[in-house]
Amino acid sequence: MSSQASADQTHFPQPAPSASLADAYRASRRLTQALVAPLSDADATLQSMEDASPAKWHLAHTNWFFETFLLRDHGTGFQLFDEKWPFLFNSYYEAEGARISRLSRGMLSRPTVAQILEWRSAIDAAMEGLLDDPALAPLIALGISHEQQHQELLLTDIKHALFQNPLGPAMWDDAAPADVIQTTDQAWHSHPGGIVMMGHQGSGFAFDNEGPAHRVLLEPFALADRLVTNGEWAQFIADGGYRTAGLWLSDGWAWVQQNGIDAPLYWHEGDHFTHTGWRGRDPAAPVSHISYYEADAFATWAGARLPTENEWEAIGQQDDARGGNQLDSAVPPSPCGGTALFGDCWQFTRSAYLPYPRFKPAEGAVGEYNGKFMSGQFVLKGASCATARGHSRSSYRNFFYPHQRWQFTGLRLARDI
Repeated sequence: MSSQASADQTHFPQPAPSASLADAYRASRRLTQALVAPLSDADATLQSMEDASPAKWHLAHTNWFFETFLLRDHGTGFQLFDEKWPFLFNSYYEAEGARISRLSRGMLSRPTVAQILEWRSAIDAAMEGLLDDPALAPLIALGISHEQQHQELLLTDIKHALFQNPLGPAMWDDAAPADVIQTTDQAWHSHPGGIVMMGHQGSGFAFDNEGPAHRVLLEPFALADRLVTNGEWAQFIADGGYRTAGLWLSDGWAWVQQNGIDAPLYWHEGDHFTHTGWRGRDPAAPVSHISYYEADAFATWAGARLPTENEWEAIGQQDDARGGNQLDSAVPPSPCGGTALFGDCWQFTRSAYLPYPRFKPAEGAVGEYNGKFMSGQFVLKGASCATARGHSRSSYRNFFYPHQRWQFTGLRLARDI
């Protein structure tokens, strides 16, 4: 790499050596079930919109992944737990045949959560015979990362579902909100530009969309050292941000007008909805649950712009992806701020989600995991407070459509030098 981030880039302690693959599998499976534990069967069956899935479905779909791609395809003498269930819990794998429509997942009152937990126990017992097979390690690692993705989706989907209830029910009743770090004046990490290597490099696990590694040319730029806060967003609203067409992309302005958007999702007066119910909104905490359209409009209002994914990654390569506010256990996720590059909120970039040079999807059904979604979406970088720690890395490419905002999505400003 011909250029490096400037010396003022924040660094974090190096993470401890990772656990064995078998230990990582067991820990991930336990965390998924711990996240579901506070929910009733009725809670776990709720589906609030087509973008979201019931918590029970996430619990089952992650199990279906291991049953299908590991035990069915590589186990000896393995038989499906229930031959009817793959139709219910396949997501979008065309190679795996017909499946229930996405919008109908909330109609699955059966099987119950207890039955799905019984199924998970059976799969975990069967997987023990495969966890130490080095030939299956890449596929097992993919399954673990897949489950971690669904842990975050489970949390954001159930938050959206509980938000529909006028009572504002809490998923965790007695949990205190995260301590918010005092907002600092915004500083900037400058980068001199030049030719840099992007994409996943090294031997660790990565999704296929993170490669191949390739060279890009960057112009000099700077990236803010922290996320935009609730207080700053309130200033944007007070200044007519949602009423000023000149700040918005054309599609974004149409979205605002058609949907009556005037604040981030979950905001109401001085409060916001959380996994612990309605709480007072702290102006120092990072703003979250915003769309790409909103992020772009705010950046324009602030006299800045969104970073490209290459700019973000060039800074992120110098940081510890395990740092910051990320998910360590079954606790209510809440953005709390600070200057960590990773954690709190996924950060929008202005980059379209497209394949890298020489990209080829993996062969077989797992090749449907990422490549076929490279159309009309934008890349987000970093991690959120609902991302399992250790799941993300600087080359990680999250992606969503520009109107979606039920995830913990925020923004970090960039500017040209």
